[in-house]
Amino acid sequence: MINYIWFFMVFIGICAGMISGRGEEISKAVIASAGGTVELIIGLTGLMCLWCGVMKIAEKSGLTGKIALVLKPILKLLYKDASRRESALGAIVMNLTANMMGLSNAATPFGIKAMEELQRLNVNKERASNDMVLFLVMNAACLQLVPSTVISIRAASGSQSPGIILIPAIISTFCAALVGIICAKVLEKYF
Repeated sequence: MINYIWFFMVFIGICAGMISGRGEEISKAVIASAGGTVELIIGLTGLMCLWCGVMKIAEKSGLTGKIALVLKPILKLLYKDASRRESALGAIVMNLTANMMGLSNAATPFGIKAMEELQRLNVNKERASNDMVLFLVMNAACLQLVPSTVISIRAASGSQSPGIILIPAIISTFCAALVGIICAKVLEKYF
């Protein structure tokens, strides 16, 4: 559906430009934006490689494991069913830890594994369990300690201080996660 919406918007924009006699300006804008996009992607690729390396060092040094140890007791309180199965809680912990460290590529397999484990614990296979919903909410809120992707995009776009968003990102993602957890816990009593 979203493809149709995008096509419609682009098509209307091109038609409106041609009707108003600005077809040449549209062509120049398309070419300029395509060139700018390639430059951004090349710059972003280098920065993402750097951040992936830094995050890999954090993982190999045991930093992500230490964060996981801190998270485990907290998550045992939040997840009723998952706390009974170590494999489910372990996958949840690793997913959230990887996301906190900006390792979203590494977090995806853990997220899939966590949902599979939570589905095994689910009594009603046709509906998502409360733990599954809570995990999805926490994953969507994506608590960030190191928002490496945003920092990389800001750096590739020429920002003078791309890391200045670190504290606001931590605060905003913490607030989003907290509100999400509270809403999920309140609503699980009614659904």
